[in-house]
Amino acid sequence: MSDAILNQAYDVQRVREDFPILARSVHARKGKPGKPLVYLDSGASAQKPRQVIQAMTRFLEEDYSNIHRGVHFLSQTATDQFEAVRTKVARFLNAPNDRCIVFTRSSTEAINLVASSYGRTFLNEGDEVILSIMEHHANIVPWQLLQAEKKIVIKVVPCDEFGVLDMDAYRDLLSDRTKLVAITHCSNVLGTVTPAKTIARLAHERGVPVLFDGSQAVVHGTVDVQDIDADFYVFTAHKLYGPTGLGVLYGKYDLLKKMPPYQGGGDMIESVSFEGTTFKAPPSRFEAGTPPITEVIGLGAAIDYVEALGRDAIAAHEHDLLQYATQQLSQIDGLRIIGTAPGKGPIISFALEGVHPHDVGTIVDQYGVAVRVGRHCAEPLAERFDVGPTVRASFGLYNTREEADALVQSLQAVKEFFGA
Repeated sequence: MSDAILNQAYDVQRVREDFPILARSVHARKGKPGKPLVYLDSGASAQKPRQVIQAMTRFLEEDYSNIHRGVHFLSQTATDQFEAVRTKVARFLNAPNDRCIVFTRSSTEAINLVASSYGRTFLNEGDEVILSIMEHHANIVPWQLLQAEKKIVIKVVPCDEFGVLDMDAYRDLLSDRTKLVAITHCSNVLGTVTPAKTIARLAHERGVPVLFDGSQAVVHGTVDVQDIDADFYVFTAHKLYGPTGLGVLYGKYDLLKKMPPYQGGGDMIESVSFEGTTFKAPPSRFEAGTPPITEVIGLGAAIDYVEALGRDAIAAHEHDLLQYATQQLSQIDGLRIIGTAPGKGPIISFALEGVHPHDVGTIVDQYGVAVRVGRHCAEPLAERFDVGPTVRASFGLYNTREEADALVQSLQAVKEFFGA
């Protein structure tokens, strides 16, 4: 896409004005100005636009109350706003209705909810759960905990040297013993976008439900859970330019109805006595206690913001950044990009020969460039590529080509420092 076409569709400089933190400098010292912040860590947590910050502030200042329980004006007002966001999330995912949307603390809790509630109820000793080598620890450890408790079997789909999921291996792993598939929709390390619709179709041919971890996918493109035919889909607010402490679980309603509560407490019950308790229907059944009310309001504002910019326009902008940054980084001697799958998301993980990633991250930070270093909560994937820790630059809707250039320049400084 040419610069001219890109600029007609998307004004990134105008977008950046909505993010107060992007105007700051870092590492200012006495007598010396700081470096402009170049934030390339949105894959870990995205920055927040002024619209989200203001929506949460306005709610706290004008309408805050606990929800669902009160008959007074503020409680009714807060409840209406809270539930309106549930409807908004359903539209955002193209869910059939808002009864399919459960608010959790994070993607991690959403996966744990499914593993605990669905897994403990419907999986038995010897049943198999299929994961992929690309999973975040949040989509590995809950199933390992269930494995220790229920003696289920975990099978793993490999990927090739480019980071493409091995679909032939996936087909071969599906069997009469398979009872659940849980796979990322977009790798947080490689940026690989998995063929979710095909994954679900092949599983459903055997009557197997599928969970997708969409923590990265919803940020970089349009997700339609009905088109994919996902049985469960999870994402987190803070990567979608919203607040921390909030996640979303989408589940097909007929599955949610069969699942027992994940936690017990207020607001998820019909009645309680010491002789027994009855529970509400989903989604209330899975939302025990006071929820993150203000954070839900913030998520609603974040969705409004993203949709006002246009998800296709954002995706085009990020694709341009990915192509440009990949081209520029590929010209650095000794730099190895991990994961080059076609159609990948705007995430670039790499290793610089002769320099430990933590040293890379520390030095580029002195130039104002914020990247993530480590195994990115995906240790099995690091072992598969035999790289250990890597440096990850993850791009968002507010990043620019100039910031990609700043990353390259800071990496050249790293090479000079180490003589690499």
